[in-house]
Amino acid sequence: RWMIPAEARKVMATLKRQGVKGVGLQREYRRYYPAGEVFAHVIGFSGRDERGLEGLELQYEDDLHAEPGRKLVLKDAKRQLLENVASMRQPRGGQDLVLSIDRRLQYYAYRALKKAVTRHNARSASLVLLDAESGEVLAMVSQPAFNPNASYADLGSKARNRAVIDTFEPGSTMKPLTLAAAMELGYINENTEINTGKGFIRIGRNRVKDPKSYGVLDPAGVLRRSSNVGAATIALKMPEKEHWKMLDRFGFGQPVMIGFPGEASGLLRDYGLWRRIDQATLAFGYSLSVTTLQLAQAYAIIAADGIRRPLSLLRVDQPAEGERVLSVETSRALRKMMEGVVSTEGTAPKAAISGYRVAGKTGTVKKLGNNGYEDNKYRALFAGMAPASKPKLVLALVFDEPRQKGFYGGQVAAPVFSEVMEHALRLLNVTPDNRQHQDGMQMAAAGGVQ
Repeated sequence: RWMIPAEARKVMATLKRQGVKGVGLQREYRRYYPAGEVFAHVIGFSGRDERGLEGLELQYEDDLHAEPGRKLVLKDAKRQLLENVASMRQPRGGQDLVLSIDRRLQYYAYRALKKAVTRHNARSASLVLLDAESGEVLAMVSQPAFNPNASYADLGSKARNRAVIDTFEPGSTMKPLTLAAAMELGYINENTEINTGKGFIRIGRNRVKDPKSYGVLDPAGVLRRSSNVGAATIALKMPEKEHWKMLDRFGFGQPVMIGFPGEASGLLRDYGLWRRIDQATLAFGYSLSVTTLQLAQAYAIIAADGIRRPLSLLRVDQPAEGERVLSVETSRALRKMMEGVVSTEGTAPKAAISGYRVAGKTGTVKKLGNNGYEDNKYRALFAGMAPASKPKLVLALVFDEPRQKGFYGGQVAAPVFSEVMEHALRLLNVTPDNRQHQDGMQMAAAGGVQ
């Protein structure tokens, strides 16, 4: 099956010369994917019987699949058609699907992510770009990729759409969400002083620490310095149940419901099972697991002035009203704080974009192995939005085990964010909101990279 026509003709000619009878030819059709690897994880592929096996091909199999017609005919003993008697069923074509994916942005994101995976010798990576106003997924890329036009025999894990299937601990990218919850519930405000002491706090027999002592910080300083002690101190101000409810409203622990095959729900344990150290580590992204898509969805809430809208891989003609998770005031104050992360004093100056204000957060996470957290295996993350004054786009990306030229989120993920986001903003003709630096990129000062 699926022989190239030229090869099939050679086989038939050989059989004829050798007098072999009883072998015939039957024409078949196979689907061709012109975008190849670039869209492979999103679109998926169909099998030899024209049934979807992966991706949107599988998700929308019932909509895409056509039904042949049937008719009653009269044939002779040699099965030659004599007469069409009656039509039993009219053929039905499959339905068309219009994706939300922007082909131009998908190509650029694919190229940038693949280049970065090679540069840092990472095991894998994934990226999700969202339209903050409509909830549409504009780009979704995973590495390593595969060619859907080639054989499926040796795909292995390459067929995984890591953006919706792989889960991970989000690390410091959770800190803005911790602050958002505490601000929304009224336990802190923009001017609250957070004492990080000597750079560590004890919680029972456990200790939460920072790389060094940052002293007294305001919430913006907690993000800018990426203080674990500061985030944990803020989280412990909230009752467990209220903290859990806010994380649940952000969408953690539940599928995003785009219907993608194999979509993971991540892990957010019930607050009744939390110990005090669990609540503290949740503040800076441990003790829970998320997908890249879930992380992008949570940041999209901040970008949309506190509204959580359903995400979609299909084009959205009229954005849904959504539900309010944060107030407008909390969302805008938080975005202002997150801009400090991308400044020369923050952990991600390499995420800056000339002409645009950017709000985001880095993450650098130790990987959990069979014997606990491993000292030499990390994930590097960045999630953010632009323009920060009125976000149009949200981008989240994660690298698994970058092993060359750095492993911090500010070193590995932030530059890719800047590259992809800048291209998308200019391609979509989004008006710049940072006139002060429109003529040139801010020079990145030597600072922390977390």
